[in-house]
Amino acid sequence: MSQSPVPGRDTAYVWIGRGAGGRPDPAGRLLRRAGAALLGRAEAEIVVEHGRDGRALVAACVPGGSVRLPVSVSRSGPVVAVAARAAGPVGVDVERCRALPAVALARRWYAPDEADWLAGRPGDGQVADFLRLWTAKEAVGKALGVGLRGGGLRRRMPVPAGPGGSLRPVPGAARLRVGHPGVAGGLVLAVAVAAADTVPVEVVVVEADGHGGAARRSGHVAAVRSTSADRTSLPVVVRGN
Repeated sequence: MSQSPVPGRDTAYVWIGRGAGGRPDPAGRLLRRAGAALLGRAEAEIVVEHGRDGRALVAACVPGGSVRLPVSVSRSGPVVAVAARAAGPVGVDVERCRALPAVALARRWYAPDEADWLAGRPGDGQVADFLRLWTAKEAVGKALGVGLRGGGLRRRMPVPAGPGGSLRPVPGAARLRVGHPGVAGGLVLAVAVAAADTVPVEVVVVEADGHGGAARRSGHVAAVRSTSADRTSLPVVVRGN
């Protein structure tokens, strides 16, 4: 793993694993990779744990004790995303673009103004826009440690600006930022962080090769200011319609 934290810079790292044969890349391997990069230890020294709230942690023994780092995990089919950040909470969510009744789902699950916004978007981009809102809500919920519980789908998000760009403030949620780093392969990825308004946060996406080999940086989002292991909840909602 060549990626390592930059001293004095607040960076959220996201590792994307794409499995072979329709099977997801093992999340444990990516979690150990994340822990090794951010805790400065060998991957063999990293232990994956769960906190009292059920959220995933990576831990390593250091002189005088141990250190633990909260992480966030998301899965969608054969894709798994793992996010880690040394400076504070982070949430991640990934979804694959596929045929969905985007407007109908938005009318059912989103706030009326978000559903109206989606209905006014170009038809060929409505699914991606629906998923940008969905993944943003998931990522913010994970950064808060609550997921989509307590009306999380009604939690308002900044209007999606497409992939890339800066992390943007979440309406009504002090210190929370969310954005959509660009990734290839028909994926929609959202990353949320909790940070003071004056703290610059960078998001770096690193893509694994799916076979346990070296990772490669696939892109990053420079943020102006700006966790739990969950499978995608979107299919559950779709089946409920």
